Amino acid sequence: MPDSIIEILSSLLFPHTCAACGTNQLLAENGICTACLWTIPSTGFLEVPENEVDAIFRGRLQVEHAAAATYFTRQSIVQSILHQLKYSYRKELGLQLGQWMGHQLSTCNWIKEIDSILPMPLHPERKAKRGYNQAELLCDGIHQQTGIAIESNLLERTTATLSQTTQHRAERWHNMKDVFQIKQPSLLENKHTLLVDDVVTTGATLEAVGEKILAIPGTKLSIFCFAYTLPH
Repeated sequence: MPDSIIEILSSLLFPHTCAACGTNQLLAENGICTACLWTIPSTGFLEVPENEVDAIFRGRLQVEHAAAATYFTRQSIVQSILHQLKYSYRKELGLQLGQWMGHQLSTCNWIKEIDSILPMPLHPERKAKRGYNQAELLCDGIHQQTGIAIESNLLERTTATLSQTTQHRAERWHNMKDVFQIKQPSLLENKHTLLVDDVVTTGATLEAVGEKILAIPGTKLSIFCFAYTLPH
């Protein structure tokens, strides 16, 4: 279905309001109003080498830098935002959040190390159902703020998996094993890649993709997600 038709239907089903507070007083290109954007809690992890996201991968994956822009907690503004991003066809929200992430990243002291950005891929069936890959939208916003090139089509998810929200780390890792492939590995050779996703919880999915990237000669890997799920 063409984007224009999807967008018309979406505007009827989901009126253009702030994904956090519901006000209609926001720019057409935005998904969250300025007041709510300022209330999203920033982790500050980009400038803290041994932060909580970095600790997830320590001893499991050779990561140069790992961070998330905000915290995910239940019944929070971040949960509301992510729910609408994934299930309410809010493309403009993904782009705006990516710009917010990109603004944080642009002031980071290791930004100049990064050669390219890779979005976490969705399985084609899920992407078709959702209408987009939210990680690609985040990367678009980051690119607008930083100018770093995006490699959108290199990573491929070859197997659809069930929801992992109720699974433990070992179960998630087993679920993700051999799910991803890189179509043109030579394009990442000797590059420092920033892998981007919306949420990091156990890190199993990011680890599975990261292993594929680091198997390419000369690669370095960093990770940046929109939200980090705080342990219960």
